[in-house]
Amino acid sequence: MNTFHKIGVIGGGAWGTALAQTVAKTGPQVTIWARETEVVQSINDRCENSLFLPGVALDPAIHATSDLGELASAEMVLIVTPAQHMRATLKDFACHLRVGSPLVLCSKGIEQGSLKLMSEVLAETIPNARSAVLSGPSFAADVARGLPTAVTLACADRGLGEDIIATIGSASFRPYYAPDVIGAEVGGAVKNVLAIAAGIVDGKALGRSAHAALISRGFAEMTRLGVALGGKAETLAGLCGLGDLILTCSSPQSRNMSCGLALGRGESLETIMVQRNSVTEGVASAPAVVALARRHGVEMPICEAVNSVVSGAGTVDEAIAALLSRPFTSENA
Repeated sequence: MNTFHKIGVIGGGAWGTALAQTVAKTGPQVTIWARETEVVQSINDRCENSLFLPGVALDPAIHATSDLGELASAEMVLIVTPAQHMRATLKDFACHLRVGSPLVLCSKGIEQGSLKLMSEVLAETIPNARSAVLSGPSFAADVARGLPTAVTLACADRGLGEDIIATIGSASFRPYYAPDVIGAEVGGAVKNVLAIAAGIVDGKALGRSAHAALISRGFAEMTRLGVALGGKAETLAGLCGLGDLILTCSSPQSRNMSCGLALGRGESLETIMVQRNSVTEGVASAPAVVALARRHGVEMPICEAVNSVVSGAGTVDEAIAALLSRPFTSENA
């Protein structure tokens, strides 16, 4: 039974549109805010986001707008803007937020400069906001088409978390509750960086054995950082950590993995990014992940290698050579 009946979605990209679609199917009234005028017109006039999610027929009840003020009456708001724009978006929306309406953070990343998780950015911009984090293995096209998907809904307040799940959950979109917000956020941010590495492995044709090793050792890095920040290892072993890592590292449908594939095949990052109309979060998060790990004394050699490539400090071949020349050690060290 739906607890919230008027839902706002901030962010008209593929993921925001997919979430608007899945929530609309459960019954609530849904309004999606998009910065791009063409996205608003496409959704309202043709029931399709032709720019970011072409070919998917959207529920006619979804209304799109470019005016944040139209979300002022929303009983719950999903925030789906890119991580590096989260702070500015929250500041712009703060004056429109209905008192008591929960905010669900659906973007994965760590803010550059401040090295803050999205929940920390929210706490600084809208203090005392009721909040939750949605994360897990979910491609936008799969969710929008109603294919079976399971995710993590992390919330310190179990009652609120269960109310959100009751509103957005369905037979095909299955959120699992977790109290560990930090673990959920770290998993979502780090897997994007590791997916670039997985793509490089495939782009360089290093084999499936190397690919499996990359995922396993990458998961160890993710867990070390999550625990160092106060998250729980068991959270990271679930949907929002290992599950999301497996998905993102296993299909070129992932923007991050496809970026790595192109890098591994010899394309420049500049060329790759120019050809895209959507954000590749791993590129933006890599320097923040590495800086945060260094601050807490956490060793993350794969993420360090990715950062060296995307920052231009080293080449793909140099990064691979550096990883393969590391000294042998205990697997659980």
